[in-house]
Amino acid sequence: MGKVSKATKKFQTKHLKHTLDHRKKQKQHAEKTKGRRGNKTAQEKEDAALTKQDQQLLKSSKEEVFKDMSVEDFFAGGFEVPKASQQSKRGNGEKQSKEEDEDEASSSEDEEGMVENMANLAEKDPEFHKYLQENDKALLEFQGTNPLDGISDGGEEDEEDDEAEEEPELEVGKTNKDSSQTVEVDLKMVKKWKKELSAASVSVKLIRNIVSAFKAAVNANKEELVDSYKFAVIDAKAFQELMFVALQYMPAAIVKAHPYKIVRGSRTLPNNGSVNKIATVFKSHAGSMLTMLHDITNTESAVLVLHSLNQILPYFLSHRRVVKEIIKVIVELGATTRDLETQVAAFAFLNNASREFKKSLLDTVLKTTYSSFIKSCRKTNIRTMPLINFQKNSSAELFGIDEVLGYQVGFEYVRQLAVHLRNSITASTKKSARTNPADAYKVVYNWQFCHSLDFWSRVLCAQCNSEKENGKESYLRQLIYPLVQVTIGVIRLIPTAQFFPLRFYLIRSLIRLSQNTGVFIPIYPLLGEILSSTAFSKAPKKKSTLPAFDFDHNIKCNQGYLGTKVFQDGLGEQFVELVCEYFVLYCKSVSFPELTTPAYIGLRRYIKASKNSKFNKQVSNVLEKIKQNSDYILNKRSEIDFGPTNRSEVERFLNDVPWNKTPLGSYVQVQREVREEKAKILRESLEEEDEQEKEHQAASDEEDDDVEMSDE
Repeated sequence: MGKVSKATKKFQTKHLKHTLDHRKKQKQHAEKTKGRRGNKTAQEKEDAALTKQDQQLLKSSKEEVFKDMSVEDFFAGGFEVPKASQQSKRGNGEKQSKEEDEDEASSSEDEEGMVENMANLAEKDPEFHKYLQENDKALLEFQGTNPLDGISDGGEEDEEDDEAEEEPELEVGKTNKDSSQTVEVDLKMVKKWKKELSAASVSVKLIRNIVSAFKAAVNANKEELVDSYKFAVIDAKAFQELMFVALQYMPAAIVKAHPYKIVRGSRTLPNNGSVNKIATVFKSHAGSMLTMLHDITNTESAVLVLHSLNQILPYFLSHRRVVKEIIKVIVELGATTRDLETQVAAFAFLNNASREFKKSLLDTVLKTTYSSFIKSCRKTNIRTMPLINFQKNSSAELFGIDEVLGYQVGFEYVRQLAVHLRNSITASTKKSARTNPADAYKVVYNWQFCHSLDFWSRVLCAQCNSEKENGKESYLRQLIYPLVQVTIGVIRLIPTAQFFPLRFYLIRSLIRLSQNTGVFIPIYPLLGEILSSTAFSKAPKKKSTLPAFDFDHNIKCNQGYLGTKVFQDGLGEQFVELVCEYFVLYCKSVSFPELTTPAYIGLRRYIKASKNSKFNKQVSNVLEKIKQNSDYILNKRSEIDFGPTNRSEVERFLNDVPWNKTPLGSYVQVQREVREEKAKILRESLEEEDEQEKEHQAASDEEDDDVEMSDE
């Protein structure tokens, strides 16, 4: 016997005892009323009409069957009759023992055994088989009954009675055992369904037919399933019209016939029988819509399916597995497509659904979105980085829907990152037979880990920026300190020149976090450590014609670049850019001169000892701008009449002055414009390459088609 299903166990636990007790009472009542006037059964009336000669013959036949056989010998035979059946046949309900009650609890197994034994009775005992055929044919034709036959797949009770005028319907997605013919759906039939949807009331039978036909159409390319559907859609025009009927007109007709109730800003289904039947049918319809989302090729189809899903989303809320699968597929759609409009449509669906059904969907949406993001960012390059950044920014908005839940989910995942970092640190100092200490850092030094840290910094930036609008401190602000500590620990795990690109990437993340949250983070020491590296202190020995190293889309430098002038020049540019981006955060701060003094003195000393004239010139320009900004702040400070202890006045210092009007701010703005122009040129060149690649692919496909036609 196969594994017992969850629904069977649930029935045995909650309903089996009550069902058996009810059956006992019915049998006892039948025994009491047996023989009363007007209560005789058809079999009793037939027995009463028998002649005395027939009764004598029947008695003699019974004696021949049970001759030389006791009751104990009979029950020790080759089959076992369930106790409930014995009681009903022999009328010994009052003498039933406790063991018989326990046997009834496993009635499904007994019934299967009895069906098998009844089938073999003709061979083992032909005489008794003949007797049962003449006198108790119902027992001979016994078929086991499963108490779970009346329960649907979702664990809810199916409707006992359908509409009286409807014909028996196929269960969606199952084979029609009563009919060997498949109904071919044509354009005329689809238009008929469309016309019926415009009626005031929409029947469940019509919904079933549309859902079943749509499922057959969506899975038409799966040959192993084609024969299992009642409908077949072959005509292209019929398929196109059916798609609009199933995705656009059917949801609108159902909403019109059964309007939603708005409870606390969310849609709620009306409580009636037809709505429950439609919800059961839509459980299968969800699979068809998800199949379409898997095969999406254009934005119009994606928008149509997502809009249809949004209209009938309340019908799926009671099916947790269906809801999780819907969210998973939509998140995957937004993570894998390169079409920006499709990404926006997927995010809009998740955002609107999470805000409307916060308790039902938000937790699943947050966890699924983060998990899908981690999987999709494994492969990072110049083409996939814009897509990954869009995922980060859009997903970060979802964590602000419920800050308490967002904090709980964020704390759990940030803690996981801290545990991975700790394991890498301990593994590098301990010898383990399972883990190679030399490879322990790879758990942390990869794109997925770095993108995770950057993602949580964007989440905190998005929510802390909204504090000014809400007027209260964000609950997620508590994650700033642990996230900064983990990020700094990752930066300093391996302080070699090979992983300077990773250091620069995470420093940018910290600068963004400090800018949006207003929290001071000591970032300059992480940059100053680079100056003591041999990548700066030693003159380049390798002469190479390598192109400039891409620091924006790499976290590890190849061995071929180490020791080259190309890599050294790139490091200098990155250092100067990040120093300016960090200090410009405080270009209007009243404490800017004191904040920049250690860096100013250290860089002056480095220039005197360094022999890299190109880098020295770049650093000198930065020092000049820092000096000018310090003098600007000192002049403004001489005009004020409050001290450092007056926090409110300190925070309002130079609030009316734009940051880009300061000496350092104007310099940084120009540098940003130059970098943006270079990035724009790079994007345009990539788009041209993609267009040329598409044209080349289309041309090659046409050549292949021409070759196939010529061969035919």
